[in-house]
Amino acid sequence: MSGITHDYMEEYLRGLIPDNVGILKELEDFAKENSVPIVQKETAKFLQFMITLNKPKKVLELGTAIGYSSILMNLVSGGSNKITTIERDETMIEIAKKNLEKYNFQENIEILQGDCLEILEGLQGTYDMIFMDAGKGHYNHFLPHCLRLLSDQGVIVADNVLFRGMVASKELVKRRKITIVKRMKSYLDLVSKDENLVTTILPMGDGIALTVRRDHNDKTRTISTSR
Repeated sequence: MSGITHDYMEEYLRGLIPDNVGILKELEDFAKENSVPIVQKETAKFLQFMITLNKPKKVLELGTAIGYSSILMNLVSGGSNKITTIERDETMIEIAKKNLEKYNFQENIEILQGDCLEILEGLQGTYDMIFMDAGKGHYNHFLPHCLRLLSDQGVIVADNVLFRGMVASKELVKRRKITIVKRMKSYLDLVSKDENLVTTILPMGDGIALTVRRDHNDKTRTISTSR
């Protein structure tokens, strides 16, 4: 279990989500058999919800792995979105490319090989949705570039922000994970305290943070600061 919610709640909520079939089931089985981390069941369902709700035409993903979440997001859109995904692990890239070719997603999903931060620095244009799922200790470094690349009505979806509950509880922190926890806290502080952003954190999966730009007509900031 993730350590984010009570086990009985997690089991119940996961039980409400139907098992996947076809392409996604094949990818899930491969990930499980080969110990490759992919998004948790609740997170996958949440990505499906976000794609269905917002219908982003251009999606940027940080962290490809075997291509599971990219394929999921493109499938949900009915093939109508374009996804750019960044991965530095050559083995994962090779597997992901084979999956894209096997299932005919190579026209809609582009893999950029290299360090996320370095590639972000060189990217231009805008994206309607940015999914952070790589380099957990570097989300705070990714943020300025993601905000530069985010469209006016776009949303940043950051996964693993509660990191097995360690970000919220000192009692759960393992010594070798202290740096990651500190940096993730820094990211959450940045997106939560920036007056130009609106962020909400969902205790599902391993913790998901949603960040959008504040509407210029939003008066809540003025009201809260004047009290």
